[in-house]
Amino acid sequence: MKINKTPCLSLAYLSVAVPLISIAIATLLSDWFSITNNALSDLGHATKSPVAPIFNFGLSLGGALIIYTSTLCIYKISKAFSVVGFLVGFTLILVAVFDEVYRGLHFAVSVAFFLSLAVFLIAYGIYFKSYLPLPALAVGIIAWVLHFAYDVPKGVAIPELISIFATIPFYLDAVKRFQTDLLPSLKGEGSA
Repeated sequence: MKINKTPCLSLAYLSVAVPLISIAIATLLSDWFSITNNALSDLGHATKSPVAPIFNFGLSLGGALIIYTSTLCIYKISKAFSVVGFLVGFTLILVAVFDEVYRGLHFAVSVAFFLSLAVFLIAYGIYFKSYLPLPALAVGIIAWVLHFAYDVPKGVAIPELISIFATIPFYLDAVKRFQTDLLPSLKGEGSA
């Protein structure tokens, strides 16, 4: 029986593209939104933002796709790394579900999401024995320190985007590596 190439990398790209596109669309449709004065989550406020459905649906779907990618493409190779991917996806869903209407709860799940990105970078470094994620992690930490300690920028959208974009290349690379490792095992299962 011939095994088709797994859709891991396509799923990974889709899991990144969906939330980013929803953020971009929500931003373009919101003339009140300022990348320097707002949080991205302001776009998802259920009672104050008319684009909340676009924003929150995109985050939820993206989180679900990250969970699916982690389960399908990483679990057979590394259960621990798969759990980290699941954590990233799950906390992203929570950011959408518990939008800013929930105030303190929203803040807590947002912190959990951004911490999960840091954990992902650390897990990548440990699993692949690479120091490459350390500068990305440092840039993310510096962006958050500048915001919280010096109020630069006033809103958190820029530190949020820096953290997200610092993690994306490592997420895509990890999935690509796991897909490469997964293909031989799938061929072995299919030839029985």
